[in-house]
Amino acid sequence: MKSFLRNHLPTIDTQIWILAIGRLLSEVGTGFTLFYAPIFFVNQIGLSATTVGIALGSNSISGVVGRILGGSLADSRFWGRRRTLLLSAAISAIGSLVLAATNDFVTLVIGNLINGLGVGLYWPATEAVVADLTNSKNSREAFAITRFADNIGLGLGIVLAGALVASTANYRLLFIIDGVSFIVFFGVIYASIKPTSHHADAISDSTPPQLDSWVAALRDNRLLIFVVVNIIFTTYISQLHSTLPLYFKNFIQVSEVDKGMNETTISALFTWHLIVAIIAQLPVARLMKRLSHSSALSISALLWAIGFICIWVTGVSSSYSIFWAALALFTWALAIVSYTPSAAAFVSNIAPVDKRGIYFSINSLCWAVGYLIGPPLGGWALDQSRFVINSFWLSLAASVILTITILRYLQRLISSS
Repeated sequence: MKSFLRNHLPTIDTQIWILAIGRLLSEVGTGFTLFYAPIFFVNQIGLSATTVGIALGSNSISGVVGRILGGSLADSRFWGRRRTLLLSAAISAIGSLVLAATNDFVTLVIGNLINGLGVGLYWPATEAVVADLTNSKNSREAFAITRFADNIGLGLGIVLAGALVASTANYRLLFIIDGVSFIVFFGVIYASIKPTSHHADAISDSTPPQLDSWVAALRDNRLLIFVVVNIIFTTYISQLHSTLPLYFKNFIQVSEVDKGMNETTISALFTWHLIVAIIAQLPVARLMKRLSHSSALSISALLWAIGFICIWVTGVSSSYSIFWAALALFTWALAIVSYTPSAAAFVSNIAPVDKRGIYFSINSLCWAVGYLIGPPLGGWALDQSRFVINSFWLSLAASVILTITILRYLQRLISSS
């Protein structure tokens, strides 16, 4: 058994495996709410799709603040990666409990603002920890391991949430469980993760102030171009998490008499999506090692386009809608596992050790911007005519042309430097 594991699993630091376990437990809670929050707030609280999209997008406003602060704290000699992760977990637990008590738009915004701050603090620190404990040869596989754990946790959360909602119809309990998962994550980090020595060694008395480090990072043309394409990718991903569940619930013609998928079917589809992502994560990461980061990201963009076209077919077809939805989620699973490790490894490769927190902060800010744009955009589209809704998915597919064009320019820039 040990020989099998040694041959089939990447050789990485033990702390990365511990971090992955903690992330798995945290993502179980996230899986409870991620796909069901829009349905709950629209269909049970009674808010409009546009209003819910705006509220979910407000998460990204505080997320921007959290990511900027998180990058600076993660690179700080006094604070560091570990304490930033602990602060993130505590704030996220509070945000989930506020959402559990939500009955109106204002409370929904407040809960999302708190959660956004926690998430913003989390990502620069957790990605910097992985980068500190790896090298350029195994970084892509190390990031794949943590994403693998994320996907398993999300899958478990979605399965359990679907069963819980089907049996109790208690959506609020989902947010309570999410809060508990962050408390568990706090305990794992506190007990098992040590301050990374690579980070401490890189900081000296001559290390420039945080503001100078931010200015230096923002002068890196490779990073700035990557920021543009990364915002596009995260806008795509936000549609999967915020727009698609409500679209499946309210707009898909399941049969000649039934309109809208039930929660069990939606849960099964997203579970299928995550099963594919879990199975494909490590094999795809190993295949992508042979390609440049920009080539791997271009493949991901093409897969996103195929998925958007499948969703369009799901909406206009009078039959086999579940088949087309399953095909779209299969394709997007491959798109995501092609994207996330390559994107993180690219940032890790170009970031100086003493500025990794800030580089990953900027990388994470792309997610905040993408989720600021995506949910309100998708919510607006779902409140329009059927023609606009169908055109929305085709427009997203067409935007992939721009994405690939930017990636080709980035590759030329890297090759010439």
